[in-house]
Amino acid sequence: MGTVITPQLVDVVDTVSAVRNYSSGASRRLTTCQVEDWGLRLECPTPEDPFTDSEVTWLMPDLGLRLTRRRPRAPHTDSSSVLTAVRVVRDGRTWRTTDLLLGLEVPGGTTARIVRSEDFAAAISGGVISPADADLALRTVHRTLEQVSQHRHDLADWLVNRGIYDRWSPAAR
Repeated sequence: MGTVITPQLVDVVDTVSAVRNYSSGASRRLTTCQVEDWGLRLECPTPEDPFTDSEVTWLMPDLGLRLTRRRPRAPHTDSSSVLTAVRVVRDGRTWRTTDLLLGLEVPGGTTARIVRSEDFAAAISGGVISPADADLALRTVHRTLEQVSQHRHDLADWLVNRGIYDRWSPAAR
């Protein structure tokens, strides 16, 4: 069975009401929604997920990336961070994020790896992602992989090198 092609995934965050609206039609109230010099910091609970307590997301428009980590419910459970190529458009209080369906999984202490390549390929062949967006996603992910590799796959070190001094390593509570 082949990969199912879906419409492009676009999320919209209203920074005043602290609500994230998903392309699926669902919405979620955010416990953290803070505009930073480097982008937008978000956190929301995930009560429907039996394994994940919350999701932490940083939107970094200048880098064309969304950084996500799911905080596990069980103590001492590791989770990977995922960097996803995105296109971000800010319009006052609204941040619109288009997922380009290609990313990097960065497990702590081990080598980063490219993820979602099958979804990405299906979206390109189905015309869901334009050739320009596909090129942008490939350039963004490969550039980021090279940079993260130069920092020994340490996201905190990579972020500092990008001028982002806020702590990234949301651990389980």
